[in-house]
Amino acid sequence: DVVPRSGLHCLTPRARCRRTASTASTPPVGAMTTNGTAPDVPADANESCPGTNAEAAGRAAACAGCPNQQACATAPKGVDPDVVAVAERLRDVKHKILVLSGKGGVGKSTFASQLAYGLAAHSETDVGLLDIDICGPSAPIMFHQQGADVHKSNSGWQPVYVTENLAVMSIGFLLPNPDDAVVWRGPRKNGLIKQFLKDTEWGALDFLVVDAPPGTSDEHLSIVQYLKHAGITGALIITTPQEVAMADVRKELSFCKKSERTRDRSRGEHGRIRRARLPRERRRL
Repeated sequence: DVVPRSGLHCLTPRARCRRTASTASTPPVGAMTTNGTAPDVPADANESCPGTNAEAAGRAAACAGCPNQQACATAPKGVDPDVVAVAERLRDVKHKILVLSGKGGVGKSTFASQLAYGLAAHSETDVGLLDIDICGPSAPIMFHQQGADVHKSNSGWQPVYVTENLAVMSIGFLLPNPDDAVVWRGPRKNGLIKQFLKDTEWGALDFLVVDAPPGTSDEHLSIVQYLKHAGITGALIITTPQEVAMADVRKELSFCKKSERTRDRSRGEHGRIRRARLPRERRRL
């Protein structure tokens, strides 16, 4: 676990040895594995591959000679319990919106904070903002909460409340010194994001805004994976009009499309990343 304010550390998540290709063949209509999920078939798999998440993966007769046989046989099967735990924690959060950008410095964090402020301007609307930029957290500065502490209780971490109906969580609140550099590899980043989702006591929210770092790296893969069952309402991609920024935005759009196809195979239509449609009275922010 991560210990707020003292001895910041994080256990790495369970190692994933499941080998998947960047492109996968489309499973037959209605085909399901024994655990109720659509099969994930690598592009270089045998013709009758049962899918990497099937109970017989790597051991079935159809797996003989497949280059992925060893990886599939030793990989954990079934639904990731952490994904289920996240879905249970966020069951009272109505809308989950990702704020993304391909290029850094285009105003993504500024937009995310102003979006949260704007939504929370209505006293009856409860809003949370989760900053998953592990190496460059900006939420404490954006919300003028430098030096604020995250408190841990029996029910989980208590986020920092900017107003009565606006809560914020960021690694910036956990660092003993705000100028300390967070030099972490992917597994530790993933572990902290999982803790943010599993352990933060958000309560009932109308909106949870997730401020992601630029690019399509570990943080993005983690948030999409852990929100697989909780559901993502939509993604907002921020950019400036320069071509150097637009080039990276096209990559971000490609990431969203690939994530959408992956989620469609595992959850069906309800798991798609859609365009975020805010209520009409919220669109004039």
